[in-house]
Amino acid sequence: MNPKVRFGRTGLHVTRLALGGYPFGGVNRARGWDPFTSEGRSLAIETIHAALDAGINLIDTAPGYGDGNSESIIGEATQGRRDQFFLATKVGYRGSADEVKSSVEASLERLRTDAIDIIQFHGGMYTEEEVRHILDDGLLDALLMLRVQGVVRHVGFTVEEPWTARPLVATGLFDVMQVRYNLIYQGAALHALNEAREADMGVSVMRPMTSGILQRMAGYIAPGWQGAHDLYEVALKFVLSDSRVHVANVGMRWPREVAANVALVESFEPSFDMANLPRMTAHIYRTDDEMHER
Repeated sequence: MNPKVRFGRTGLHVTRLALGGYPFGGVNRARGWDPFTSEGRSLAIETIHAALDAGINLIDTAPGYGDGNSESIIGEATQGRRDQFFLATKVGYRGSADEVKSSVEASLERLRTDAIDIIQFHGGMYTEEEVRHILDDGLLDALLMLRVQGVVRHVGFTVEEPWTARPLVATGLFDVMQVRYNLIYQGAALHALNEAREADMGVSVMRPMTSGILQRMAGYIAPGWQGAHDLYEVALKFVLSDSRVHVANVGMRWPREVAANVALVESFEPSFDMANLPRMTAHIYRTDDEMHER
């Protein structure tokens, strides 16, 4: 059965693997994927059912994924199954408080639900001005009011450049952080992941498989790597091996991808905690010396 972990102070117990909704809003013609066609929409719905059938209990999406197409597909697919999973979506952070509330209302309609478990500011890199706008100009207050009303249950944010998330973590006002962290983007390991753990935040990881970037690079410089070991599997195992990470948020298009990833998660037991991996030169030398002395 898909293992579950406590998702920080949310108190939710979530599967280590979440179904990411980006593919349901994006076209990939090279792979024959178009969720805007009737055939593509039906296949996406089949994939969502496969994820729920496999025990995955967290689905993450956003209004910006295909201008609401991802939310619409998820809403259709999960009718009658809403009690089987936790739902996360997002709002913008550059507009007004009223726009935040309107965005949530539109998401509720597309998702065909009366409550969202996790609502997140949909960010990549936050400037100081943007942080102040979120905190001081009513945007966060709007989400907190919706939480009081029971429309949303937990509040968080997403971030690609983890350094810029630190002021948001430091406020203590957010329950969840979704951060870019993977084999080739490890900046979060130096600060944001530790600070989120200290704040008892739920931590999910975006792009755990590197969005295929590692695999493309390897294809150019070391084509034998993929033949020796599936690099997508290696990337997912890296994220699952970090004790500061609760959830790997994986975009999956086909039921076969769901089956493969669920099987990996269910069978994988990390032999080392990547939270303890030294990433600064002096620390690496010190660790090498300590191992040598043993």
